[in-house]
Amino acid sequence: MGEKQILLASPHMGGGEKKYIDEAFQTNWIAPLGPNVNGFERDLAGYIPGRFVVALSAGTAALHLAAVLSGVGTGDTVFCQDLTFSASVNPMLYQQARPVFLDSERGSWNLDPDLIRRAIDQYGVPKALVVVHLYGVPAQMDQICAICEEYGITLIEDAAEALGAVWQGQRCGSFGDFSALSFNGNKIITTSGGGALLCRREEDAKRGLKLATQAREPVAWYEHTEVGYNYRMSNLCAGIGRGQMEVLEERLAQKKAIREFYENALADCPITFQPCPPEGRSNHWLTAICLRPDSGLTPAQVIQTLGEAGIEARHIWKPMHLQPVYIEAPFVSSAEGSVGEDIFSTGLCLPSGTNLTRDELERVADCFRGLWR
Repeated sequence: MGEKQILLASPHMGGGEKKYIDEAFQTNWIAPLGPNVNGFERDLAGYIPGRFVVALSAGTAALHLAAVLSGVGTGDTVFCQDLTFSASVNPMLYQQARPVFLDSERGSWNLDPDLIRRAIDQYGVPKALVVVHLYGVPAQMDQICAICEEYGITLIEDAAEALGAVWQGQRCGSFGDFSALSFNGNKIITTSGGGALLCRREEDAKRGLKLATQAREPVAWYEHTEVGYNYRMSNLCAGIGRGQMEVLEERLAQKKAIREFYENALADCPITFQPCPPEGRSNHWLTAICLRPDSGLTPAQVIQTLGEAGIEARHIWKPMHLQPVYIEAPFVSSAEGSVGEDIFSTGLCLPSGTNLTRDELERVADCFRGLWR
């Protein structure tokens, strides 16, 4: 039998989840409502103060409701970060809006704030702007928030990868008019599948809750005056989330330790690590790197070699303007050319699961260093 496969990032239970799950079974609170849902929402609201929380079935659902609550509709222009996962953008298409993709800055790999005004000059003031904290590295939120406020642009903050990350002392997820979190199985904490919508205003959260429960009117029968969605988180999933919140700080420390391990173990390799601006603190969800020109290798070659050794690595997100589904969408690139394309063509993510042992991390490092022996 070969060595155990090392995955990119797998769920890591803390042990406290079971008590909430058992309680749900004992009380028969299995449906998408119940004390665990309420408790998980309270936990999140306590962690990210000043936001009203609605627990949902996915981070994508949160982004969709954010688009609806922002008034995004047919033909509206929405500025979107180009270097991201497609779920950051797809909900804008659900609303039949027109995305305009903005390139990244090298200092964080996130949306370049300097491109927002240029995009406004070319395409007008957008209905909303979607910013992403890529791999847990916070974007330049002071500049982005200031521009959105100046032009009256609704800010949608995709913090799906960034729970626990901080920008200038403020936690990610607390900057947007609407923000989204994800608790997918590979995130820093998980609910198996799930997400959360964070709203600046309580009335928006109440409307989001209504829309997430099929937009049922508060009458004795089933009455609907608008289209709703089946987006609520189940009480079972929320129970997992409550247990996961108990170990969040531990997970953040473990993610940081993994990043520091790679920085030390791979110091002599021809690579650079995803940077984080000094004003920010990453949650180090995934350790992402770029191969230097002198490496002599492509990400595909590295990923294949690691894969043959039972180690899962993954390409950086392919920029949205290169995706076939968005190939006709406008793209505003950096003055130096497409930064996102450059990162994609040289970048990959290393195994970063908090349940990896020291021996497993050493195995990754040994295999990676062996590429240049």
